[in-house]
Amino acid sequence: MTDNKQLTDVTMPQLAESLVSATIGKWLKKPGDPVEQYEPLCEVITDKVNAELPSTVDGVMGDILAEEGQTVAVGEVICRIAVPAPAAPASAAPEAAVPARAAAPQRAASAAAAPAAAQPAALGAAHAAYNPDAPMQARYSPAVQSLAAQHSIDLSAVPGTGLGGRVTRKDVLAFLANGPAAAPAPQSRPAPEPAAGAAAQPHSAAFAAAPTGAPAPQETLPPVRHSGLHLSESPRIPEIEVESGRSEYLIDVTPIRNTIATRMRQSVSEIPHAWTMIEVDVTNLVLLRNKLKDEFKRREGINLTYLAFLMKAVVSAIKDYPIMNSVWAVDKIIVKRDINISLAVGTEDSVMTPVIKKADQKNVAGLAREIEELAVKTREGKLRLEDMQGGTFTVNNTGSFGSILSYPIINYPQAAILTFESIVKKPVVINDMIAVRSMANICLSLDHRILDGVICGRFLQRVKDNIENYSMETNVY
Repeated sequence: MTDNKQLTDVTMPQLAESLVSATIGKWLKKPGDPVEQYEPLCEVITDKVNAELPSTVDGVMGDILAEEGQTVAVGEVICRIAVPAPAAPASAAPEAAVPARAAAPQRAASAAAAPAAAQPAALGAAHAAYNPDAPMQARYSPAVQSLAAQHSIDLSAVPGTGLGGRVTRKDVLAFLANGPAAAPAPQSRPAPEPAAGAAAQPHSAAFAAAPTGAPAPQETLPPVRHSGLHLSESPRIPEIEVESGRSEYLIDVTPIRNTIATRMRQSVSEIPHAWTMIEVDVTNLVLLRNKLKDEFKRREGINLTYLAFLMKAVVSAIKDYPIMNSVWAVDKIIVKRDINISLAVGTEDSVMTPVIKKADQKNVAGLAREIEELAVKTREGKLRLEDMQGGTFTVNNTGSFGSILSYPIINYPQAAILTFESIVKKPVVINDMIAVRSMANICLSLDHRILDGVICGRFLQRVKDNIENYSMETNVY
């Protein structure tokens, strides 16, 4: 080629054996941007998980052939990358007739000059104009970019309070109205999940309202309210850019939200749901966790949550009642031998269900580590397809949001889903005497084609017994 460059096609890969297509969620590169090998080009959405599609070559981003939101078949070209053309074969070079010994110095000199001479014009121009902040431009929403351009605002000077420090429309408006000094500080936003080994910070309304530099007030919530995974952080509020009208807002349905809607509709239309609940005395569990949590944090670097104890109780009960670990197959019921627990984890705009494989072979500490790892990967968008596959029974810690009662929709095609509600201190009658105990509800939605009230009642009673049998002598290892 006359300009010493060639275009390399980037095709939609087959992300899993059963997948025949995927949807372009967001392009992270635009035409003209420099691209390094393994650098993500775009976000790809499947019906199971989001993933970033990396580049396989170094070069310059060329034409984008698939738009955001477009579903693309496996093997179809989605973009092109301009890469330097390979060097011409030795037989075509003028010095080919020179004896090998005499031609070697000449080839060495030519090779030394090749990087400058053979650099494609587009590649050189893109690298010359490259700004280290340019890749983040794709992270700004169209509304943010439009507002910044309208008022000639340098977005690199605007403090971002969104997820991962992303600049939101609210940040730009605050910057425009009050200047840099009064722009909302990122520290005022909920902190991201602590990494392994980092201390988890308590959160409450009092902490959010504390002025900068003032001593943080003490946590006012009772320890028993920390009933689950999500209370290690303040709940995030979705930040959605919308098109405004006179009396309504229009929000685009994202591909992942569309997938959730499809699965939920499939679940409620195909599965005859039934529901039951049982109340559990978790006083001993609260005392046990309070006894172990500090040492566990020092030893493992993660929080010891109630969810790990609940999950251990659930998998032990499933071993006693394996029909709970099954799938409806029209003319037969398929009972799964492996107990793979799907864990419902909420993000800003979706709920994902990563899977803890062979959960019955793990102790409480092992389950706690798996819960922490999958939760962090979910919220950071780093789940792999294999993290989402093979679930046989779903557990959801709705109590982390303060819920005391819920009616969950079954994670299709599983037979049941269980929720663990908030731990609340209540007056309870024990041996004709009133005592204050820590109580929680456990709710179960079931596929009535497979399961009936008797078996599910016994299953929940076994879960209750397993939880109430935790004592101060229980070992989590």
